Amino acid sequence: GYLFVLPTILGIITFTAGPVLVSFGLSMYKWNVFKPPSFIGASNYTRLFSDERILISFINSAKFVVLAISLQIILALLLALAVRQRMPTWMRYYFRTSFFLPFLLSGAATGVVLSYLLHREFGVVNYYLGFLGVPRIPWTNSADVVLYTIVLAYLWQFLGFTLISMLGGLSNISTEILDAAEVDGARGWAWLWNIILPMMSPTILFSAVVGVIGGLQVFDQPYVMTRGGPGDASRTVVMTLYEAAFKNQEIGYASAIAVILFIVIMIVTAFQFAMSRRWVFYQ
Repeated sequence: GYLFVLPTILGIITFTAGPVLVSFGLSMYKWNVFKPPSFIGASNYTRLFSDERILISFINSAKFVVLAISLQIILALLLALAVRQRMPTWMRYYFRTSFFLPFLLSGAATGVVLSYLLHREFGVVNYYLGFLGVPRIPWTNSADVVLYTIVLAYLWQFLGFTLISMLGGLSNISTEILDAAEVDGARGWAWLWNIILPMMSPTILFSAVVGVIGGLQVFDQPYVMTRGGPGDASRTVVMTLYEAAFKNQEIGYASAIAVILFIVIMIVTAFQFAMSRRWVFYQ
């Protein structure tokens, strides 16, 4: 048994656990790749907590996660319920595949395409909105709008994954429970609140945990579409980390950012699991 799991364990140690431990070590050094690293203790962390740009990027990431993951779970659940309704099998497969297809694309490709579609002057979205009398929307040029644009781009790409998870959760609900609820007269909101949501709570927890972890590490869409602008309105933590490491050659400082992000993700994930004891029900 140990021999069979050895490749996986080696992969985790080499590509996941190893880099994490190295990042903890590098965060204590000043290193620009070209010169040997020099030990500076906690100076990188002192600088980090006094850097206003880091605070802005964490706030942006938090706003993004709350908006994107909430909408992702709600829309995926509603779409899953719609797909599960009575319809031809081929239509159910069509909708399921259509929503999942964007998930197979790269974030960079998605960002490039949506940048053209949402261009203020030449984008096809504003072109057709003009026929409805809607003024041109500065999707990526306004500090008040740009974060919502990134949320829409992220939703378009990752909604399909959550939809498949929700469909799997719905398929695990016992038909006997649904039939009994129908006989008892459960309809509409009462049916959704008292039957579906409690039965779907483990799937919702999974989607929330995975979504928050992925959302806090979002990089592709904001980097390709806005480069963090206008100003720092769409700058995320990972984008700041990337610029520190690969543009400014401050490997130690970037490692300190990565360590703080890792701790934040661990705390948020632990909080989600702790709170799940109150609302997650296992059959």
